[in-house]
Amino acid sequence: MLKAEPVWALGTMSGTSLDGVDVALLRTDGERIHEVGDVSYRPYRTAERAVIRAALGRWPGEAGVAEVAEVVETAHAAAMARLAPLADIAGFHGQTLAHDPAGRGTHQAGDGAILAEVLGLPVVWDFRSMDVRMGGQGAPLAPFFHFACAKFIGAEAPLAFLNLGGVGNLTWVDPRQPAPEVPGALLAFDTGPANAPVNDLMQARLGLDRDDHGALAAKGEADEGVVARFLRHPYFFKVPPKSLDRNDFAGLLDAVAALSDADAAATLTTAAAAAVARGAEHFPAPVARILVAGGGRHNEAMMQMLAGLLDVSVAPVEAVGLNGDMLEAQAFAHLAVRVARGLPTSCPGTTGVAAAVGGGKISRPLQETVGTGA
Repeated sequence: MLKAEPVWALGTMSGTSLDGVDVALLRTDGERIHEVGDVSYRPYRTAERAVIRAALGRWPGEAGVAEVAEVVETAHAAAMARLAPLADIAGFHGQTLAHDPAGRGTHQAGDGAILAEVLGLPVVWDFRSMDVRMGGQGAPLAPFFHFACAKFIGAEAPLAFLNLGGVGNLTWVDPRQPAPEVPGALLAFDTGPANAPVNDLMQARLGLDRDDHGALAAKGEADEGVVARFLRHPYFFKVPPKSLDRNDFAGLLDAVAALSDADAAATLTTAAAAAVARGAEHFPAPVARILVAGGGRHNEAMMQMLAGLLDVSVAPVEAVGLNGDMLEAQAFAHLAVRVARGLPTSCPGTTGVAAAVGGGKISRPLQETVGTGA
């Protein structure tokens, strides 16, 4: 078990947007953020992204999964190499290919034991499986870090963190509580699709990775009928905590197939913003502000839509001195330390698990992988 004093942890995130690997250093004791360190980014190459995209929805042993694992491990080793010598421990999330907590479980491609050997550093990985085995959704996992962020910025009243990655998720935080696992401290859940449908549209129609700054969506007009039908999806009537797979709303692309490029982009962007607004209705108490992280905060059309739909201040996390591109990588640095210290990483308010639980595997160079207890 890791000592209680603050250590430098290296966290990684390769999200459902399939853009690349974020890497961030964080000095933490697993409870408080003591210092924010250097960051790095390694984009997936076009061919690598194609390998990953071809295996989305697949499980271990199925076609293409081994190739994805090799891509993910190679890209992460390259992304982490410069900062690894500065760290005491690393958190490796892997690349989510499939997420079905009520069925087959959750699948993140990539082997942390290989990275431990390559980097010569203890690596914590497979963060989600224990939560799922204990009846939780396995996602989202960043909320315990969001709680630490709220303390770090000196928040004194409830606020929310919104991550706009491939899938959107909200974390409602009451920073007046003493710890994230205390009842009433957190409520977290996936809101719905965020960047993934727009990115897929841009790739399929224009051969582009994303709608930069929402420029195409800003030129179009949303099809309100498509948005209304989208909001009738059963997911929006579920009480949180709840989570999604990247492909749970794959039919959205079919719904905009007859629209122009601009109108299709506007419709998908509006749907993502509307999903967030619907999610905010579940907050246990009003918030004074919503702080936005993830690539979606660069989408000006998305941010304008959110500001119009939400009756609170909506601002990028940079407004309070945080790094919205690296918040999830920092989260897995923080969670790695929690796992190594035997602290919980999820609770009923974040994943719906029956009780606060810690999970993950710790792989050390030249040693066997060990599992942590619940």
